[in-house]
Amino acid sequence: MKTYIVPIDFSETSTHAAEFAAMLSNQTDVADIFLLHSYHVSVYESVLPTPDMIIPTDEEIEEQLLERIKKLEHIRTHMHKDVRHGVTIHVRISRSPLVRAIIESVGKEHGDLVILGSNGSNSANISHIGSNVINISKLSPVPVIVVPPACCYELIKRVVMACDFNKVKDTVPLEPLKRLLQRHDLELQVVNIDREAKHKNADQQQLAEESALHGMLKEYHPHYYFNTDRDIINGILNFANGHHAQMVIALPHKYSFFQSLLHNSVSQQLTVHSAVPVLLLK
Repeated sequence: MKTYIVPIDFSETSTHAAEFAAMLSNQTDVADIFLLHSYHVSVYESVLPTPDMIIPTDEEIEEQLLERIKKLEHIRTHMHKDVRHGVTIHVRISRSPLVRAIIESVGKEHGDLVILGSNGSNSANISHIGSNVINISKLSPVPVIVVPPACCYELIKRVVMACDFNKVKDTVPLEPLKRLLQRHDLELQVVNIDREAKHKNADQQQLAEESALHGMLKEYHPHYYFNTDRDIINGILNFANGHHAQMVIALPHKYSFFQSLLHNSVSQQLTVHSAVPVLLLK
């Protein structure tokens, strides 16, 4: 993953994601990090007065743009103490709405990964980006890392991937995961979600070897586990915490327990209460 796109709205949430991106660079082959700020002034905003009867002038808009560039440069300067030597940090302002700005930036800058901060339960830490994590994740053409507010960066040595063995087929796009595993000596823990406890007394390794997933991951020597927790999200997060994992990996939703991720109530629970980042593959 050579290029990161990190959306910034100057909230604590988004700067936390930028700090994570800087530290993650020390474990990856990233060459460029783009700090992207969306400053969209709609046609209506530019011609209709606000409740205070104010219409922004072109000069005022330009001044605000310059001020925001200065803020981005301040974040970039702060990141330099953590980023790997040789990585270039760029600042970008887009006049497109947030989601469109991210998609356009991924295409223009050849982005490989989007890194987002998610909101916490503290109302004082509400971020526009954090409020749109699910929408961005659904529409992003590249993998997304969601960095929860409780996450403190640790060297990534152990990752958890949760899925339903019976739903994983040969067509699962695992290339981003393989690139991650090939470069680093990571321990991969694969958790089969078994809410009905159908395989509670079965040989876990044998069941895993009978699945399509085993052949795809065999070269990485994963460890296989079963999770029968009926509360799927809390179950996998508790597993990750109990096994000291530094990241949770989700396959595209149709293959994994994150089928329910697109429901806002579940995604809020995931991103607020998780203490580890979640990598959403594409």
